[in-house]
Amino acid sequence: MWTVLFQGFALGMATIVPLGPQNVLVMNQGIRRQYHLLIASLCLLSDMVLISAGVFGGSALLSRSPVLLQAVTLAGVAFLSWYGFNAVRHAWRGDEAMADRAGMLPASRGRVVMTMLAVTWLNPHVYLDTLVVLGSLGGQLDPLARRFFAAGSIGASVVWFYGLALLSARLSPWLNRPPVQRGIQLFVGMVMWMVALKLARQSWPLSLLMTYLQ
Repeated sequence: MWTVLFQGFALGMATIVPLGPQNVLVMNQGIRRQYHLLIASLCLLSDMVLISAGVFGGSALLSRSPVLLQAVTLAGVAFLSWYGFNAVRHAWRGDEAMADRAGMLPASRGRVVMTMLAVTWLNPHVYLDTLVVLGSLGGQLDPLARRFFAAGSIGASVVWFYGLALLSARLSPWLNRPPVQRGIQLFVGMVMWMVALKLARQSWPLSLLMTYLQ
């Protein structure tokens, strides 16, 4: 069972480490030392729900709902495009007020949380990585092994999200300098736009789901 636990951890890391909106948000909040542990915890909670649903049978729901996936994808494209626009706009202006605001996330805890929920739950890759990829692999195991596989995958989320939040906060004094902040916001905007463009290209022919299920 320890082998299954490690497999779950390794596959969880493989799906979570690639740069995406969720990781960028955790990093950005860590740099500003604003609700970064809260954001990491909510990202972890989301992963726990989705990984558990996928490993214990939820992947079938996604495969039967291409229209739902399409709707989530289009909403994600709109949100990420707006998010990226704000980041690039603030990086372009470059004044201290915008640098202090870090371009995107307001100080209100509630609005920060809502932004995190949108970045997570409006990104169809989150569903594909957890419900389809991890779910299809873990779902083939016997009931006891599934628990170890799910625990390993969730463990990867614990290590990654808290590690990213704490490391970003530790480097905050250097990363919070205005010139560095401008570069970070430009980078964030480019990431958001690239993800939005990728989702838009995949969603139009409804090939996003089929690509992962083949």
